[in-house]
Amino acid sequence: MDLQLVDKRVLVTGASKGIGLAIVRAFLAEGASVTAVSRHSTPELKETGATFVAADLSEVDGPRRMVETVLAADPRLDVLVNNVGGGDLPEGSLGDTLDGGDEIWQYVLNLNFSAPVRVTRAALPALAEAQGAIVNISSDSARRVGAPGSTPMPYAAAKAALTRFSRELAERVAPQGIRVNAVSPGLTRTNAIAGRDGYMAQVAKAIGAEHADLMQNLPTDLGMLTSSLIEPDEIARAVLLLASPTMPSVIGENWAVDAGSVKVA
Repeated sequence: MDLQLVDKRVLVTGASKGIGLAIVRAFLAEGASVTAVSRHSTPELKETGATFVAADLSEVDGPRRMVETVLAADPRLDVLVNNVGGGDLPEGSLGDTLDGGDEIWQYVLNLNFSAPVRVTRAALPALAEAQGAIVNISSDSARRVGAPGSTPMPYAAAKAALTRFSRELAERVAPQGIRVNAVSPGLTRTNAIAGRDGYMAQVAKAIGAEHADLMQNLPTDLGMLTSSLIEPDEIARAVLLLASPTMPSVIGENWAVDAGSVKVA
């Protein structure tokens, strides 16, 4: 299938590893020109050959300055993928009723919600010129409540806000020819989630469980019908479809890639 992404100019944030890296690789494989943004590059990202721009998008002015840098090199922009997010929780925060105090909430909300909003605001004129597409990476945690291994409350709240923002923005910018959609991954096999220092390792320590046992049982405990973690490449394929000009009628959607784990009618 030709997704008509050859020579499209794509900007991917949070691109150095995990889902972001898989998205970069997928666009490059389709012949797109990709600018990858993160605070630091990685050997894996360098191997892709994507143009790299270092930026800390958690800073208030970081998104605007980053977009200005990207567009100064080439004013075209066909696709924006807001993948930046996550954030490390300090030791002991999982034992707190609200999963952290004010500083933690502000940091997580800023990185997972405010940063994508600021990047989008700065990129909208170029996207309107190209009649391009925006894909925001949300999370199944925005709809999941109280399940084993649930993500921290600040992160879930931020991703819920991002999902709502995506839907509202889709309505407002569709007349400019910009399509906005979101992808909500379930438990994905990334180092940030499954690694020895990842989030699930923190959960295992907090509840006194073995990390390996927790990871083995977690897909089933979460109700994932495949009984296995999702691979980042699968998330990337969903992003490519939503970004493709061959899908002009998919607007304002939130594509769940969660192996059926979120049980809704």
